Amino acid sequence: MKTDVVVIGGGPSGMSAALKAKEQGASVLLIDVEPRLGGILNQCIHNGFGLKHFKEELTGPEYADRLAREVEREGIDVMLNSYVNFIQKNKVYVITPNSQEVIDCGAIVLAAGARERTAGEIYLKGKRLAGVYTAGTVQKMINFYGKLPGKKAVILGSGDIGLIMARRLTLEGVEVKLVCEIMPHSSGLRRNIRQCIEDFNIPLLYNHTVTRVVGKERVEGIYYAEVDENRNIKKETEKFLECDCLLLSVGLIPENSLLPESVQRGKYVIVDDERQTSEDGIFVSGNVLHIHDLADNATEEGEIAGKFAGLHALGKLQKYPKNKIYFSNKISYTMPELVNRKPEGKFTIYMRANANFLKTNIVVSSGGKVIAKKFCVGITTGEMQEIEVDYEQISGDIFVDIGE
Repeated sequence: MKTDVVVIGGGPSGMSAALKAKEQGASVLLIDVEPRLGGILNQCIHNGFGLKHFKEELTGPEYADRLAREVEREGIDVMLNSYVNFIQKNKVYVITPNSQEVIDCGAIVLAAGARERTAGEIYLKGKRLAGVYTAGTVQKMINFYGKLPGKKAVILGSGDIGLIMARRLTLEGVEVKLVCEIMPHSSGLRRNIRQCIEDFNIPLLYNHTVTRVVGKERVEGIYYAEVDENRNIKKETEKFLECDCLLLSVGLIPENSLLPESVQRGKYVIVDDERQTSEDGIFVSGNVLHIHDLADNATEEGEIAGKFAGLHALGKLQKYPKNKIYFSNKISYTMPELVNRKPEGKFTIYMRANANFLKTNIVVSSGGKVIAKKFCVGITTGEMQEIEVDYEQISGDIFVDIGE
């Protein structure tokens, strides 16, 4: 098989990348391991999607359906129930239900999303009991199959999926006895804390964690305790709480195992403003690149990756010298890490703070001169920030900071 662009992952970022690559005139093949397009959106039946991209409020399946209909309308080739087990420059190896295929292509966009961190990865103490689930698994159980995980639940972690499931479980008649968050602040959106926790009077304890689960064959309860500023457990504060299920909302891990180690730094993938890695012709977008708060943002990023992947495959992508983007110790990371020195136009720097700030500025400088500044009423660790920069203002490496 041969095509100009292969997009791996059929979620919002993958579908938007395929659409944008097709718009450039490239032939596109979209591959997904699931039996239908949409990715995680198919199980997110709550609303709040599409306000940025479609300018109206939609549920997850509605959002996915709109993009899937566009993919169908544009005549993009789609390969479902298919697993990509290896990629290299200009080749993608796919296992389908009936065969194994090798696809020759001019560019690859990896948009395979992320997976949830499991009990083993956070070293949860106790026996391997029935009743310990990741929050996304419970979301699928309820929304796809109409099954409840138990009657009395505790949630560890306050990520967005955990917050949303606290509300969902309550609406389904499950008593959510406690939400524990080891950090002094939530990693979820402020609107989710307000709408899912505060509006339903669900207890949320910061600086607390689950120390162990107890029971014979199924969870019968958990012990939880306060932690100090170094996240060490204060043994004297440990308490027992009866429950029959524990939901874990303790972070997402990008599915970037297909990428070579040369394009990664720790858990992050290094890309430029066109979302191209250091491996020529390999582009990355969505939660593979970094964890997004909103599907709208992942869609926007997919469009960037798809556009330039399409141009690269057609031999139309111009090359420019690159500058590096640095950041202060108030910031966890920026995306991208590299920027092309283009003569005109604008690009967006996305960033996440490592603490909460009130009434402050995001400041971008280059060559000792401020080239962009944005005032923010409030910055939280749970919400990604963005600032637009003019290419023509860049005179060297870029530095991003929070403050005056």
